[in-house]
Amino acid sequence: MREDKLAERSMEFAVQIIELTKTLRMRKEFIMANQIGRSGTSIGANIREVHYAQSRDDFVSKLEIALKEANETDYWLELLFRTGYLPDQQFRQLRAQCAELRVLLIASCRTAKQKPHS
Repeated sequence: MREDKLAERSMEFAVQIIELTKTLRMRKEFIMANQIGRSGTSIGANIREVHYAQSRDDFVSKLEIALKEANETDYWLELLFRTGYLPDQQFRQLRAQCAELRVLLIASCRTAKQKPHS
């Protein structure tokens, strides 16, 4: 159940990140557009890969990579906000979604690590 919620939330977040990158590119801000585009969409890509993990370690590793990407995305969101490329309301909305993904990822990692080996 948690992975389905993660997959859906990460897809919704990725769509919003892509919309943000389009806006940034129209404003000729290509470097940060590329950076946040990569990290923001990588979260969901790694969550999707979890479904085909070859082992529990692989499963946890992919979740942890998604978590790292979410943390990097949060950095880019803050930088975009501080440099005036991201308005306050949009920053708060995207940052809250990113934080929610991190919370879900941390919980999923903990759960996966606690399960006995099969």
